[in-house]
Amino acid sequence: MTVVGPLGLSVWDEALEAFIQNGLAAVEEGLLEATKSDVPFITEAARHLLQAGGKRFRPLLVMLGAQFGDPYAPRVVPAAVVVELTHLATLYHDDVMDEADVRRGVPSANARWANSVAVLTGDFLFSRASHILADLGPEAVRVQAESFERLVTGQIMETIGPRDGRDAIDHYLEVIAGKTSSLMSVSGRFGAMMSGADQSVVSILAQFGERIGTAFQLADDVLDIASDRHESGKTPGTDLREGIPTLPVLHVRRWYMQAAGSVSATDRRLNQLLDGDLTDDALHAEALELLRGHPALEQARRDTVRYADEARAALAPLPETPAKHALAGLCDAVVHRTA
Repeated sequence: MTVVGPLGLSVWDEALEAFIQNGLAAVEEGLLEATKSDVPFITEAARHLLQAGGKRFRPLLVMLGAQFGDPYAPRVVPAAVVVELTHLATLYHDDVMDEADVRRGVPSANARWANSVAVLTGDFLFSRASHILADLGPEAVRVQAESFERLVTGQIMETIGPRDGRDAIDHYLEVIAGKTSSLMSVSGRFGAMMSGADQSVVSILAQFGERIGTAFQLADDVLDIASDRHESGKTPGTDLREGIPTLPVLHVRRWYMQAAGSVSATDRRLNQLLDGDLTDDALHAEALELLRGHPALEQARRDTVRYADEARAALAPLPETPAKHALAGLCDAVVHRTA
Protein backbone atom coordinates (compact mmCIF):
# COMPACT_ATOMS: atom_id res chain seq x y z
CA MET A 1 0.00 0.00 0.00
CA THR A 2 1.20 3.51 -0.86
CA VAL A 3 -0.26 6.81 0.32
CA VAL A 4 -0.55 9.38 -2.44
CA GLY A 5 -2.54 12.46 -3.29
CA PRO A 6 -4.60 14.65 -0.97
CA LEU A 7 -5.98 13.47 2.35
CA GLY A 8 -3.55 10.57 2.46
CA LEU A 9 -5.35 8.43 -0.11
CA SER A 10 -4.28 4.79 0.20
CA VAL A 11 -3.60 3.14 -3.16
CA TRP A 12 -3.02 -0.61 -3.35
CA ASP A 13 -2.49 -0.91 -7.10
CA GLU A 14 0.98 -0.03 -8.42
CA ALA A 15 -0.24 0.95 -11.89
CA LEU A 16 -2.91 3.24 -10.48
CA GLU A 17 -0.43 4.74 -8.04
CA ALA A 18 1.98 5.54 -10.85
CA PHE A 19 -0.80 7.01 -12.97
CA ILE A 20 -2.00 9.28 -10.16
CA GLN A 21 1.47 10.50 -9.33
CA ASN A 22 2.39 11.13 -12.95
CA GLY A 23 -0.99 12.66 -13.70
CA LEU A 24 -0.87 15.08 -10.78
CA ALA A 25 2.70 16.04 -11.75
CA ALA A 26 1.48 16.82 -15.27
CA VAL A 27 -1.37 18.86 -13.82
CA GLU A 28 1.12 20.84 -11.74
CA GLU A 29 3.13 21.62 -14.85
CA GLY A 30 -0.05 22.66 -16.60
CA LEU A 31 -0.98 24.96 -13.73
CA LEU A 32 2.41 26.65 -13.83
CA GLU A 33 2.09 27.17 -17.57
CA ALA A 34 -1.46 28.48 -17.26
CA THR A 35 -0.48 31.03 -14.60
CA LYS A 36 2.44 32.44 -16.59
CA SER A 37 2.00 35.92 -18.01
CA ASP A 38 4.14 38.29 -20.04
CA VAL A 39 3.68 40.66 -17.10
CA PRO A 40 5.90 39.40 -14.25
CA PHE A 41 3.65 40.83 -11.54
CA ILE A 42 0.63 38.95 -12.88
CA THR A 43 2.62 35.72 -12.84
CA GLU A 44 3.63 36.38 -9.24
CA ALA A 45 0.09 37.13 -8.15
CA ALA A 46 -1.46 34.23 -10.09
CA ARG A 47 1.01 31.75 -8.60
CA HIS A 48 0.76 33.13 -5.08
CA LEU A 49 -1.81 30.62 -3.82
CA LEU A 50 -0.80 27.93 -6.32
CA GLN A 51 2.69 27.69 -4.86
CA ALA A 52 1.37 27.90 -1.30
CA GLY A 53 0.11 24.34 -1.66
CA GLY A 54 -3.36 22.84 -1.68
CA LYS A 55 -4.76 19.33 -1.73
CA ARG A 56 -5.38 19.12 -5.50
CA PHE A 57 -8.50 17.14 -4.60
CA ARG A 58 -10.34 18.13 -7.76
CA PRO A 59 -7.58 17.05 -10.16
CA LEU A 60 -7.39 13.77 -8.26
CA LEU A 61 -11.09 13.19 -8.93
CA VAL A 62 -10.45 13.82 -12.63
CA MET A 63 -7.57 11.33 -12.65
CA LEU A 64 -9.60 8.64 -10.92
CA GLY A 65 -12.66 9.26 -13.09
CA ALA A 66 -10.52 8.81 -16.19
CA GLN A 67 -9.72 5.26 -15.12
CA PHE A 68 -13.14 4.15 -16.36
CA GLY A 69 -12.23 4.99 -19.94
CA ASP A 70 -8.88 5.74 -21.56
CA PRO A 71 -6.92 7.40 -18.73
CA TYR A 72 -4.25 8.58 -21.17
CA ALA A 73 -6.69 10.42 -23.43
CA PRO A 74 -5.20 13.83 -24.31
CA ARG A 75 -7.99 15.90 -22.75
CA VAL A 76 -7.76 14.39 -19.26
CA VAL A 77 -4.88 16.47 -17.87
CA PRO A 78 -6.16 19.77 -19.38
CA ALA A 79 -9.56 19.10 -17.80
CA ALA A 80 -7.88 18.62 -14.42
CA VAL A 81 -6.02 21.90 -14.90
CA VAL A 82 -9.31 23.66 -15.69
CA VAL A 83 -11.06 22.56 -12.49
CA GLU A 84 -8.09 23.48 -10.30
CA LEU A 85 -7.68 26.88 -11.97
CA THR A 86 -11.37 27.53 -11.41
CA HIS A 87 -11.02 26.55 -7.76
CA LEU A 88 -7.98 28.79 -7.32
CA ALA A 89 -9.81 31.72 -8.88
CA THR A 90 -12.67 31.36 -6.41
CA LEU A 91 -10.22 31.46 -3.50
CA TYR A 92 -8.98 34.91 -4.56
CA HIS A 93 -12.54 36.19 -4.74
CA ASP A 94 -13.61 34.48 -1.51
CA ASP A 95 -10.77 36.07 0.43
CA VAL A 96 -11.86 39.52 -0.72
CA MET A 97 -15.47 38.88 0.30
CA ASP A 98 -14.44 37.39 3.66
CA GLU A 99 -11.72 39.99 4.23
CA ALA A 100 -9.39 37.10 4.99
CA ASP A 101 -5.79 37.77 5.99
CA VAL A 102 -4.38 34.26 5.54
CA ARG A 103 -4.88 31.49 2.99
CA ARG A 104 -2.95 28.21 2.93
CA GLY A 105 -0.62 29.49 5.60
CA VAL A 106 0.47 32.58 3.66
CA PRO A 107 -0.91 36.13 3.46
CA SER A 108 -3.99 36.23 1.25
CA ALA A 109 -3.62 38.09 -2.05
CA ASN A 110 -5.87 40.89 -0.82
CA ALA A 111 -3.81 41.24 2.37
CA ARG A 112 -0.49 41.17 0.49
CA TRP A 113 -1.52 43.55 -2.27
CA ALA A 114 -5.08 44.91 -2.37
CA ASN A 115 -8.65 43.83 -2.98
CA SER A 116 -8.53 45.06 -6.56
CA VAL A 117 -5.44 42.98 -7.31
CA ALA A 118 -6.99 39.90 -5.75
CA VAL A 119 -10.23 40.27 -7.72
CA LEU A 120 -8.41 40.87 -11.00
CA THR A 121 -6.07 37.95 -10.38
CA GLY A 122 -9.07 35.71 -9.84
CA ASP A 123 -10.49 37.00 -13.12
CA PHE A 124 -7.19 36.27 -14.84
CA LEU A 125 -7.30 32.67 -13.60
CA PHE A 126 -10.90 32.29 -14.79
CA SER A 127 -9.86 33.54 -18.21
CA ARG A 128 -6.99 31.06 -18.41
CA ALA A 129 -9.32 28.24 -17.41
CA SER A 130 -11.76 29.30 -20.14
CA HIS A 131 -8.97 29.37 -22.71
CA ILE A 132 -8.05 25.75 -21.96
CA LEU A 133 -11.71 24.77 -21.73
CA ALA A 134 -12.40 26.00 -25.26
CA ASP A 135 -10.21 23.20 -26.63
CA LEU A 136 -12.14 20.52 -24.69
CA GLY A 137 -15.32 20.85 -26.74
CA PRO A 138 -18.73 22.51 -26.47
CA GLU A 139 -20.13 19.93 -24.04
CA ALA A 140 -17.29 20.64 -21.61
CA VAL A 141 -17.93 24.37 -21.94
CA ARG A 142 -21.63 23.83 -21.16
CA VAL A 143 -20.87 21.65 -18.11
CA GLN A 144 -18.39 24.19 -16.76
CA ALA A 145 -20.82 27.07 -17.36
CA GLU A 146 -23.58 25.29 -15.44
CA SER A 147 -21.18 24.59 -12.59
CA PHE A 148 -20.01 28.19 -12.52
CA GLU A 149 -23.60 29.40 -12.33
CA ARG A 150 -24.18 27.12 -9.34
CA LEU A 151 -20.96 28.29 -7.74
CA VAL A 152 -21.89 31.96 -8.03
CA THR A 153 -25.45 31.26 -6.90
CA GLY A 154 -24.08 29.54 -3.79
CA GLN A 155 -21.87 32.52 -3.04
CA ILE A 156 -24.78 34.93 -3.43
CA MET A 157 -26.97 32.78 -1.19
CA GLU A 158 -24.24 32.74 1.46
CA THR A 159 -23.98 36.52 1.23
CA ILE A 160 -27.70 37.26 1.62
CA GLY A 161 -28.37 34.52 4.17
CA PRO A 162 -31.55 32.44 4.61
CA ARG A 163 -34.78 34.17 3.75
CA ASP A 164 -38.48 33.77 4.62
CA GLY A 165 -37.89 31.78 7.79
CA ARG A 166 -36.02 29.02 6.00
CA ASP A 167 -34.08 26.59 8.19
CA ALA A 168 -30.50 27.85 8.49
CA ILE A 169 -28.94 24.40 8.14
CA ASP A 170 -30.92 23.59 4.99
CA HIS A 171 -29.84 26.92 3.59
CA TYR A 172 -26.22 26.24 4.49
CA LEU A 173 -26.24 22.82 2.81
CA GLU A 174 -27.59 24.43 -0.35
CA VAL A 175 -24.82 27.02 -0.20
CA ILE A 176 -22.24 24.22 0.06
CA ALA A 177 -23.83 22.41 -2.87
CA GLY A 178 -23.22 25.47 -4.99
CA LYS A 179 -19.89 26.70 -3.70
CA THR A 180 -18.11 23.36 -3.23
CA SER A 181 -20.01 20.34 -4.49
CA SER A 182 -20.71 21.74 -7.97
CA LEU A 183 -17.04 21.83 -8.97
CA MET A 184 -16.34 18.47 -7.31
CA SER A 185 -19.14 17.03 -9.42
CA VAL A 186 -17.62 18.51 -12.56
CA SER A 187 -14.25 17.01 -11.64
CA GLY A 188 -15.56 13.44 -11.52
CA ARG A 189 -17.67 14.09 -14.59
CA PHE A 190 -14.79 15.53 -16.60
CA GLY A 191 -12.56 12.58 -15.79
CA ALA A 192 -15.10 10.14 -17.20
CA MET A 193 -16.07 12.40 -20.13
CA MET A 194 -12.55 13.13 -21.31
CA SER A 195 -11.56 9.48 -21.11
CA GLY A 196 -14.50 8.39 -23.26
CA ALA A 197 -16.28 6.42 -20.52
CA ASP A 198 -19.92 5.42 -20.91
CA GLN A 199 -22.53 8.06 -20.16
CA SER A 200 -23.78 5.98 -17.24
CA VAL A 201 -20.33 6.19 -15.68
CA VAL A 202 -20.21 9.94 -16.31
CA SER A 203 -23.47 10.33 -14.38
CA ILE A 204 -22.31 8.12 -11.51
CA LEU A 205 -19.08 10.05 -11.05
CA ALA A 206 -20.93 13.36 -11.20
CA GLN A 207 -23.20 12.13 -8.39
CA PHE A 208 -20.20 10.88 -6.43
CA GLY A 209 -18.44 14.24 -6.77
CA GLU A 210 -21.55 16.06 -5.60
CA ARG A 211 -21.78 14.03 -2.40
CA ILE A 212 -18.08 13.82 -1.60
CA GLY A 213 -17.89 17.58 -2.13
CA THR A 214 -20.43 18.18 0.61
CA ALA A 215 -18.70 15.71 2.93
CA PHE A 216 -15.38 17.42 2.21
CA GLN A 217 -16.69 20.85 3.24
CA LEU A 218 -18.47 19.54 6.32
CA ALA A 219 -15.23 17.84 7.37
CA ASP A 220 -13.51 21.23 7.11
CA ASP A 221 -16.24 22.69 9.32
CA VAL A 222 -15.61 20.07 11.98
CA LEU A 223 -11.85 20.53 11.74
CA ASP A 224 -12.17 24.27 12.27
CA ILE A 225 -13.51 23.47 15.73
CA ALA A 226 -11.98 20.12 16.64
CA SER A 227 -8.45 20.33 15.28
CA ASP A 228 -5.55 21.30 17.52
CA ARG A 229 -3.18 21.85 14.61
CA HIS A 230 -3.05 23.73 11.34
CA GLU A 231 -5.36 22.31 8.67
CA SER A 232 -5.53 23.60 5.12
CA GLY A 233 -3.41 26.58 6.08
CA LYS A 234 -5.95 27.72 8.67
CA THR A 235 -5.55 27.96 12.43
CA PRO A 236 -8.28 26.09 14.36
CA GLY A 237 -11.20 28.37 15.07
CA THR A 238 -10.49 30.64 12.10
CA ASP A 239 -14.05 30.51 10.80
CA LEU A 240 -15.32 30.92 14.34
CA ARG A 241 -13.20 34.03 14.87
CA GLU A 242 -14.37 35.51 11.57
CA GLY A 243 -18.02 34.91 12.38
CA ILE A 244 -18.57 32.40 9.57
CA PRO A 245 -21.53 30.18 10.56
CA THR A 246 -20.23 26.66 9.90
CA LEU A 247 -22.28 23.52 10.53
CA PRO A 248 -21.31 22.95 14.21
CA VAL A 249 -22.28 26.54 15.03
CA LEU A 250 -25.59 26.20 13.19
CA HIS A 251 -26.33 22.99 15.11
CA VAL A 252 -25.62 24.82 18.39
CA ARG A 253 -28.08 27.54 17.45
CA ARG A 254 -30.75 24.99 16.52
CA TRP A 255 -30.04 23.09 19.73
CA TYR A 256 -30.47 26.30 21.72
CA MET A 257 -33.76 27.22 20.03
CA GLN A 258 -35.27 23.74 20.43
CA ALA A 259 -34.23 23.44 24.07
CA ALA A 260 -36.49 26.39 24.94
CA GLY A 261 -36.83 26.63 28.73
CA SER A 262 -34.39 23.80 29.48
CA VAL A 263 -31.30 25.63 28.25
CA SER A 264 -28.28 25.01 30.44
CA ALA A 265 -26.05 27.80 31.68
CA THR A 266 -23.27 26.44 29.45
CA ASP A 267 -25.45 26.56 26.34
CA ARG A 268 -26.63 30.03 27.25
CA ARG A 269 -23.05 31.20 27.62
CA LEU A 270 -21.98 29.59 24.34
CA ASN A 271 -24.78 31.25 22.41
CA GLN A 272 -23.94 34.55 24.04
CA LEU A 273 -20.37 34.17 22.84
CA LEU A 274 -21.44 33.17 19.32
CA ASP A 275 -23.60 36.28 19.11
CA GLY A 276 -20.70 38.48 20.18
CA ASP A 277 -17.30 39.57 18.92
CA LEU A 278 -14.88 36.62 18.89
CA THR A 279 -11.86 38.57 17.70
CA ASP A 280 -10.93 38.85 21.39
CA ASP A 281 -8.49 36.00 22.09
CA ALA A 282 -9.91 35.08 25.48
CA LEU A 283 -13.52 34.98 24.29
CA HIS A 284 -12.51 33.07 21.17
CA ALA A 285 -10.69 30.46 23.24
CA GLU A 286 -13.68 30.09 25.58
CA ALA A 287 -16.11 29.63 22.69
CA LEU A 288 -13.82 27.11 21.02
CA GLU A 289 -13.54 25.08 24.21
CA LEU A 290 -17.30 25.06 24.76
CA LEU A 291 -17.95 24.06 21.14
CA ARG A 292 -15.52 21.15 21.39
CA GLY A 293 -17.52 19.74 24.28
CA HIS A 294 -20.95 20.38 22.76
CA PRO A 295 -23.11 17.60 21.22
CA ALA A 296 -23.46 19.79 18.12
CA LEU A 297 -19.91 18.92 17.11
CA GLU A 298 -20.68 15.20 17.14
CA GLN A 299 -23.85 15.87 15.14
CA ALA A 300 -21.75 17.65 12.52
CA ARG A 301 -19.45 14.62 12.40
CA ARG A 302 -22.45 12.36 11.83
CA ASP A 303 -23.63 14.61 9.01
CA THR A 304 -20.19 14.33 7.42
CA VAL A 305 -20.27 10.55 7.65
CA ARG A 306 -23.75 10.48 6.12
CA TYR A 307 -22.69 12.38 3.02
CA ALA A 308 -19.53 10.30 2.69
CA ASP A 309 -21.64 7.14 2.90
CA GLU A 310 -23.94 8.50 0.20
CA ALA A 311 -20.91 9.14 -1.99
CA ARG A 312 -19.72 5.57 -1.47
CA ALA A 313 -23.20 4.21 -2.25
CA ALA A 314 -23.24 6.13 -5.55
CA LEU A 315 -20.26 4.06 -6.70
CA ALA A 316 -22.10 0.73 -6.36
CA PRO A 317 -22.92 0.25 -10.09
CA LEU A 318 -19.27 0.71 -11.13
CA PRO A 319 -17.11 -2.35 -11.85
CA GLU A 320 -14.83 -3.57 -9.07
CA THR A 321 -11.57 -1.91 -10.11
CA PRO A 322 -8.68 -0.30 -8.24
CA ALA A 323 -10.07 3.11 -9.23
CA LYS A 324 -13.43 2.34 -7.63
CA HIS A 325 -11.70 1.18 -4.46
CA ALA A 326 -9.61 4.36 -4.45
CA LEU A 327 -12.73 6.51 -4.78
CA ALA A 328 -14.30 4.63 -1.88
CA GLY A 329 -11.07 5.24 0.01
CA LEU A 330 -11.58 8.97 -0.44
CA CYS A 331 -14.83 8.64 1.50
CA ASP A 332 -12.90 7.02 4.36
CA ALA A 333 -10.17 9.66 4.14
CA VAL A 334 -12.63 12.54 4.34
CA VAL A 335 -14.34 11.07 7.39
CA HIS A 336 -11.01 10.22 9.02
CA ARG A 337 -10.08 13.90 8.99
CA THR A 338 -12.84 14.56 11.52
CA ALA A 339 -12.00 11.69 13.90
